Amino acid sequence: MKIGKVRKITGVSARSIRYYEEKGLIKTSRQENNYREYDEKTIESINTIQLYLGLGLTTDQIRDIIFCRFPEQQEHKDKDVYCEELLLMYQSKMNEINQQLAALTKAKFNLAEKINQMVQKREEDNK
Repeated sequence: MKIGKVRKITGVSARSIRYYEEKGLIKTSRQENNYREYDEKTIESINTIQLYLGLGLTTDQIRDIIFCRFPEQQEHKDKDVYCEELLLMYQSKMNEINQQLAALTKAKFNLAEKINQMVQKREEDNK
């Protein structure tokens, strides 16, 4: 399939798709007219890349996860099992998210407190 169809299916821009290819995250073949040709595995790979990007990982980290011990293989059904680095990366990301959640919770509490103070002050001034 052509890049336009991949773009429509995944919702990822053509520029990003070409970038993923450049970074070695996806593989494509070339037709005689030099157009890129994508297969169904590309869709799955792009969806996986998007998932990892959504977790805040970089494309270099994603490449390490995807290829882990088998850099010659783009796809491997058990990649989460054989890649020990993946567990460490997930744990690190979870800690980072927990810290962000704690900071957001504290900010939300402080903001709610300030709002309540302002509302009470306004009500007192209007009496």
